[in-house]
Amino acid sequence: MNRREFGSRLFRLTGAGVAAGTFFSAPYVFGDDSDGSAAVSQSEMESIYEEVKTPYKYGIILDKLNGQLVDCPSIFRKDGVWYMVFISMTGGVGYETFLAKSDDLIKWEYLGPILTFPQTGWDAWQVAGYASLIDTAWGGSAEIQQYDGKYWLTYLGGSRKGYETDPLSMGVAYTDDPTAAKEWTRYEQNPIFSPQDEDARWFEKTTLYKSTVIWDKAQTLGAPFVMYYNAKHSGAERIGMAISKDMRNWTRYGADPVIDNHRGISGDPQIVKIGDYWVMFYFGAFWKPKAFDTFAVSKDLVHWTKWTGTDLIAPSEPWDATYAHKPWCVKVDGVVYHFYCAVGNRGRAIALATSKKL
Repeated sequence: MNRREFGSRLFRLTGAGVAAGTFFSAPYVFGDDSDGSAAVSQSEMESIYEEVKTPYKYGIILDKLNGQLVDCPSIFRKDGVWYMVFISMTGGVGYETFLAKSDDLIKWEYLGPILTFPQTGWDAWQVAGYASLIDTAWGGSAEIQQYDGKYWLTYLGGSRKGYETDPLSMGVAYTDDPTAAKEWTRYEQNPIFSPQDEDARWFEKTTLYKSTVIWDKAQTLGAPFVMYYNAKHSGAERIGMAISKDMRNWTRYGADPVIDNHRGISGDPQIVKIGDYWVMFYFGAFWKPKAFDTFAVSKDLVHWTKWTGTDLIAPSEPWDATYAHKPWCVKVDGVVYHFYCAVGNRGRAIALATSKKL
């Protein structure tokens, strides 16, 4: 089944300027668990699972927008208020990007659009945005961070109408106020990545999908901004990396994907830091039945050990019976909130599961 058909435990973990379009020669050998020194043990993985698991499904928290599907939440906090950037199919034409706010992570108020169809150019009919530079500390502030006087997002864009119609490329946009329902400014040299780029890697030559950008102030990989994104080629989606020094000019990192389940979809990554461990929440589909959320763990941002145990979220309720996927997770006051896209008897909506029963 292709994407179009799919379309729609506590613990202590201690101890334990680059030009766009150039290829970064990584000091690592890529591939899942390729470096034994970077591998994460099974006991470590189990401890992380116990920390992040969310067995209690609360239900739908954001339903259809004007009758259209809603999808792909990214959550941040600003001045004590929670905000959600999410996308919706507008009139069946393509993706646009919207903003909602909440005081309690459960009741959400729709604010309005922040990326709309320009109707011309490379992103004429697809502008699906994802908030960037959110504090990654698990149980931390979840604040969106400002760089160069701006707040940032990355987005997939395309010039063709329809549901994720190939090819899709990637752009950057920014604003002076991420809490306002107003149009963000697109970077004038977009797209930053395209499947047609000369240096596009073997796994991304058809389409680029959701991206997430973290601010690694230690500059572990030689640059402060690290992006993870899923891309498609030969019928499968895999997750790759890129880096930047300025949020505008980006360089692909390494020759191969960092998450590859070899068939189906591995996508929509979100990165958090738990103790000394980086954790990537992502969804899988069709390399096991249906669609579900899982995770991987890394010590260096490059080598990722995939969790193979119980899914964090999987279809189980009428409203997510078809797909339960596309994670965004935060820990607040000792509770893990796991937002995800639910597809079932209420269409495509955004749902919530938690670590404690609310």
